[in-house]
Amino acid sequence: MDSDRDSKHQSVEHLEKGVDEVMTASSLGEERLAEERRLVRKLDKRILPIACLLYLFAYLDRSNLGNARLQGIDDDILNGDPKGILFDWINSAFYFSYILCQVPASITSKLFPPRVWMATAAFGWGLSSTLMATGFNFGGMMVTRISLGVFEAGFAPAIPLYFSLFYTKAEMGLRMAYWFGFAAVAGAFGGLLAFGIQHIQSPVQNWRLLFIIEGIPAILLSAFTIFLLPNRPESTTYLNEREREIAIERMNRATSGDTGATVNTAHIFKAFRDWRIYVGGVIYFGLNCALASTSAFLPTLIKDLGYSNARAQLLTVPPYAVTAVVLVMFCFVSDRLQTRGIPIALGGAISAVGYLLLLAVSNKRVAYFAMFCITSGTYSCIGLIIAWFAHNLGSETKKATGIPMFMAIGQCGSILGSHIFPKTDGPRYIKGFAVCCALEWLVVICAIVLTISYRWANARRDKLHGKPKPNAKVDTSEFADEAPDFRYMP
Repeated sequence: MDSDRDSKHQSVEHLEKGVDEVMTASSLGEERLAEERRLVRKLDKRILPIACLLYLFAYLDRSNLGNARLQGIDDDILNGDPKGILFDWINSAFYFSYILCQVPASITSKLFPPRVWMATAAFGWGLSSTLMATGFNFGGMMVTRISLGVFEAGFAPAIPLYFSLFYTKAEMGLRMAYWFGFAAVAGAFGGLLAFGIQHIQSPVQNWRLLFIIEGIPAILLSAFTIFLLPNRPESTTYLNEREREIAIERMNRATSGDTGATVNTAHIFKAFRDWRIYVGGVIYFGLNCALASTSAFLPTLIKDLGYSNARAQLLTVPPYAVTAVVLVMFCFVSDRLQTRGIPIALGGAISAVGYLLLLAVSNKRVAYFAMFCITSGTYSCIGLIIAWFAHNLGSETKKATGIPMFMAIGQCGSILGSHIFPKTDGPRYIKGFAVCCALEWLVVICAIVLTISYRWANARRDKLHGKPKPNAKVDTSEFADEAPDFRYMP
């Protein structure tokens, strides 16, 4: 009897001890989750404002030629440019140097503290943009645009890699939306700024004032960047010891991060052999053809609907404002559903429908609505595809190679987009709209192919190796994204 009583007493004690352990583990889990939320908020407060402002001025500086065209740059230094060919070449000169420098710049960026690298790039493109105001002929403008491309090549491809050090797959899409959304903000803000500058009475031509006013802030921002932007999680002084520990654990979820300034040369070659990166390049090619042509020619396209120069500048604002909202919505849903391919296909289809409307309908209200479709669909897709590859390449070195690879292929579309809207094709621009429409449908097809491929690869690895533990560290040091326990974001 006593032994039974003792046995029951021990069982109760054991049960109570087990409950206490579960409660302790649960409370520790909740405490850890709260710590992580505080860390993410702290990172957002410091990283996002700097990164978004940098991209705002980067995009203003690369796309302000379209506004400058309506302020007389053709007549002042291009002898009127009756066919628009010289303007097209000045616009596309940026992309030649941008394409050539992206891969080496992105790989090299791993060898330097991020804050120093980003600040140097910002100072360089800000200075290049400001010096565009000193151009007095075609050759001078070409030199400054090429220089602008060199410095911006060190920034845009490095940002997805930098974000992936601090944010998980579930957080990346929305952060990339905030960042890339400032390209749309730049379009809206650039239109308002150009509208205001157009009314300034000054001995300096308005287009020169535009370049000065939009170039100097990037130079000033570079000083803030070098002091305020956090370095890598394991070395930044912005975080305390506990926060660094959590940040490093997050960096290694479902993958394994490098430590410090290292480059894995084997993974560089893996990137060049990965067919999915080239398909991503095709998607980015189609999107950038539409993006570059929109950035450079949207003011002209709206003017050709029958509006004055000043009103055309102002009417570029609403499409970009709506685009910023749509982009955030798309990326938020993409994060919640943990899929990128399907939203990209949907965005590409929306943009393609916009081009179909421009080809089929001559009503100016319908044409203006179509421009909302084009900007919203195209910008949303670009934000998503950058986030897609930021976590699908397995290792930091493969990301540093693969992201600028598909971007470089895609920027060739920007060169095409700079040359398919000559003045002689206006006001209908059938050739330009048809090319962009076809490429947007190609974006839809390629996005579907990629998402099916990723889903099939994940299912195959689940069958062969079993499902990995969620958020567990995966050793990608040898095989990158081909590691048995690595799973893709489809």
